[in-house]
Amino acid sequence: MQVTETLNEGLKRGYAITVTAAELDEKVNEKLVEAQPGVEMKGFRKGKVPMALLKKQFGQRLMGEVMQESIDGAMSEHFEASGDRPAMQPEVKMTNEDWKEGDDVNVEMSYEALPAIPDVDMKALKLERLVVKADDESINETLTSLAENAQDFKARKKGSKAKDGDQVVFDFVGKVDGEVFEGGSAEGHALVLGSGQFIPGFEEQLVGVKADEEKAVTVSFPEDYQAEHLAGKEAVFDCSIKEVKEPVAAEINDELAKKYGAEDLAGLKSRIAEQLEGEYAGAARAVMKRSLLDQLDTAVSFDLPPSLVEAEAKQIAHQLWHEDNPDVEGHDHPDIEATDEHKELAERRVRLGLLLAEMGQKAEVEVTDAEMSQAIMTQARQYPGQERQFFEFVQQNQQMQQQLRAPLFEDKVVDYIVENATVTEKEVSSDDLKKAVEALEEDDS
Repeated sequence: MQVTETLNEGLKRGYAITVTAAELDEKVNEKLVEAQPGVEMKGFRKGKVPMALLKKQFGQRLMGEVMQESIDGAMSEHFEASGDRPAMQPEVKMTNEDWKEGDDVNVEMSYEALPAIPDVDMKALKLERLVVKADDESINETLTSLAENAQDFKARKKGSKAKDGDQVVFDFVGKVDGEVFEGGSAEGHALVLGSGQFIPGFEEQLVGVKADEEKAVTVSFPEDYQAEHLAGKEAVFDCSIKEVKEPVAAEINDELAKKYGAEDLAGLKSRIAEQLEGEYAGAARAVMKRSLLDQLDTAVSFDLPPSLVEAEAKQIAHQLWHEDNPDVEGHDHPDIEATDEHKELAERRVRLGLLLAEMGQKAEVEVTDAEMSQAIMTQARQYPGQERQFFEFVQQNQQMQQQLRAPLFEDKVVDYIVENATVTEKEVSSDDLKKAVEALEEDDS
């Protein structure tokens, strides 16, 4: 077997691989010898079929296997000896397409090698971690929101008309074609107007009613209504209004705290503070990560594989086009050309991707099975009732696994770098943190 370099330009590599006919024939014979003891053929005892006959019967089929194995072996030996790592799947093609048995096999292999990536002095990276404490104002804002969500209702003054958002307590009897239908009647039913609990058009007709008033509400059941005998039918509901109540926020006290699973108001405040500071820490991490990536982007310089940059630029252009054209769900659209801006962003992403991968590999960063399972289950929750099917789909789909593993790996590498960088903490207000996050979003837009 002979491997000859034909191209070495930047990261581009080209090689001519020749596997001689003698090598192929030898490997075919080795396979036949290995298989001979188990071969049975009419007229011969098991294991006694002559080699010449075996070769005539199976040689051609084995030749294809041997050719593929020889080429794969030559490529593996080359990458092991050269230390090259291809950026993408190498392009391999046979150059003597008129090959016939007894000829050498000539193959061309070309690829772009991943570049050598310099080490980064992590201590030289200067990072600032923004720290925000949950203040009384933020805690009280959250408490007020919780109280509003836990709203109660109190009776309006007698004679007040019901407004959207009010609760109306009433008895009703529903009729279709003058006949009372099953399930269409109730007493003392409490309905919040505008909640959409009843069929379309019902709640709007109760706006303006008063206590002790009678109201006939006429509506039509939807054509796709679950009860087929009512679907599309017009119905009249005779309503007797008992009470009209206005919404009032729950009082901020121990009773409210218990509604949210806390022992008392102090416990609820403590839980809110912990939750807020967790949210602040997540936002602060995003700000610090951007600063880290910006520094890494300029920390070292190395050549980028053109094929990776081109593929990434096309993906960015395609994704942004779909964001600008949300009505187009499929991919039946004109080709989308990557602009210089797309290519610049692609270069940054490829550079950082290769750098983080190299640093993670050297640090022996790994995503554990438990972390992957957690990520899969988190994603699966987006498909209620189909979690099991989604989990099985991911287990059988290598590409999907890689899509879930990649951000986990990146975050673990970032954490590793932060641990080894020079980090200072700076206490700021929640407004300052919000402005920092908004600045990130502006940069991304």
